[in-house]
Amino acid sequence: MLIGNKVMLRALCEEDLPQLMEWRNLPNFKRNFREYRELNMSMQKNWFDKAVVGDASTVMFAICDKESRELLGCCGLCYINWIQRNADLSLYIGYNNSYIDDMGIAKEACRLMFDYGFNELNLHKLWTELYEYDEKKIDFYTREFGFHRDGVLRDHHYMDGRWWDSYIYSLIKSEWVK
Repeated sequence: MLIGNKVMLRALCEEDLPQLMEWRNLPNFKRNFREYRELNMSMQKNWFDKAVVGDASTVMFAICDKESRELLGCCGLCYINWIQRNADLSLYIGYNNSYIDDMGIAKEACRLMFDYGFNELNLHKLWTELYEYDEKKIDFYTREFGFHRDGVLRDHHYMDGRWWDSYIYSLIKSEWVK
């Protein structure tokens, strides 16, 4: 368990799946995820069993209120490459259908996760793929944490009747320590 001032990150549990599925199926959330299909409970459980429980290259956390223990969102490190010491960052705040909130939940969850990834797991780099229209998360990662845009995958994602670029953003451990 990772404990901050307002939030804590705990292991994701099977009991969290119905709420996560509800959040992930929200149209304003789903458009920002790689999974394009409407999720049902079988799909959510299959992901949990294979990726969360059965894959050592995935570490997922429930973001919870420190006092009430209410589930607020989900975050994690996926596709961990233990040789190259990097991982794909995953994060969303479901609380109040925020996606990325203005109350500091996402910011504190990231700080806890970055400390865990860089200092506990000794990762060198955290990266994420964001679609060009996901301005809220792009602004959040660049403004709050100094993520750098590493590359562009042109016309990589189809949404709303057109092609969008995907951006790869990253943060290196030495940039986090600063």
